Amino acid sequence: MKIVDVKGLILNETNYSDSSKILNVLTSEYGLIGIISKGCRNLKSKLRSCSRKLIYGTFHFYYKEKGLSTLISVDIISDYPKIIMDLERVVYASYLIDLTKQVAKETPSKEILPLITSALNKLEQGLDKEVIKNILQLKYLDFLGVSPMLKGCAVCGKTTNIVSLSPTAGGFICKDCYQNEGYYSEKAIKLLQMYYYVDLEKITKIDVNEKTNIEISNFLEDYYDRYTGIYLKSKKVFKNLLKLK
Repeated sequence: MKIVDVKGLILNETNYSDSSKILNVLTSEYGLIGIISKGCRNLKSKLRSCSRKLIYGTFHFYYKEKGLSTLISVDIISDYPKIIMDLERVVYASYLIDLTKQVAKETPSKEILPLITSALNKLEQGLDKEVIKNILQLKYLDFLGVSPMLKGCAVCGKTTNIVSLSPTAGGFICKDCYQNEGYYSEKAIKLLQMYYYVDLEKITKIDVNEKTNIEISNFLEDYYDRYTGIYLKSKKVFKNLLKLK
């Protein structure tokens, strides 16, 4: 096995044997891989602090193309301390990481890691959690090959008189094609298009009212259910959090 040094993010961890863990790491070079962190559960282990979910850094390990690689060390870039100390941010981060894991299983794209780390950086900085979630969900649809039509009407292609959104039709709906898609505000329509093109890493401030956030969230949830087939275990916890707010 060769020693490699790559950036990665731990998406989840599983206890293995009496003292080790198996880490699912999204890497910049090899996509989603399994890495065993031997003895990391021992109190004196040098790997203890870097062998948990939400560790982003440069991973040094013995790479095995088929099977588990073996961790040597991690130069931590961020362990997201503000996220892990805030319940709401933890729930949002867990939801996004769960989604990222499912998307990474579908495609080996190297663009996924910078997207999820940018989203986590924004959660760490305290930006609107719902906005960050919506942006990332929308961008991931590209990797799943089912992006909504946001340049014109999803039915006729017309770029004028866009009046609503339709998860059923797959995107924007113009006045002539509108039937009973429900109501989506002009702001929600414009923001959805902006989210598709915005660079997550460059966002420093964004204010969206709760009603508009809910509109966009409902559209994306319906769209994911119709077109992706992705099931997230963290979704129930996420829904319960929203009920408590």
